[in-house]
Amino acid sequence: MQDRPTIDELLEAVAGYLRDDVMVNTTGRTNFHGRVAMNAVEMLRREISTIEDHYAREWDGLDHLLGVEPMPPHLAAMRESLLARNRALSTRIREGDADSGDFRHQVVNHLRKVIHDKLVVSNPALAAEG
Repeated sequence: MQDRPTIDELLEAVAGYLRDDVMVNTTGRTNFHGRVAMNAVEMLRREISTIEDHYAREWDGLDHLLGVEPMPPHLAAMRESLLARNRALSTRIREGDADSGDFRHQVVNHLRKVIHDKLVVSNPALAAEG
């Protein structure tokens, strides 16, 4: 683990360079690509700072919908397990389990929370509206 600069500090430096140097001194294609790159770096910063909490909330929601499973200790394993659990939930939805009743209500509430967490990373302004 590096003490300084932190991952966030490095990403902020890149975003700052793109915002303060590239975008203000360019036009057209270069300016557009600078903006895209800056937005990608900012999304990475937000994802890194929220990923553990977001994964834990999604895992907890899936525990309530699919049954309790132990959460893997590492992020890569957790991501793979979340993908598998979401496939299982998708199967139940396709089979009609969420067409009505209490399970439908629980699924909709879970999906709203998960989508909100995704918007916090990809589009915080839109997430703040909801």
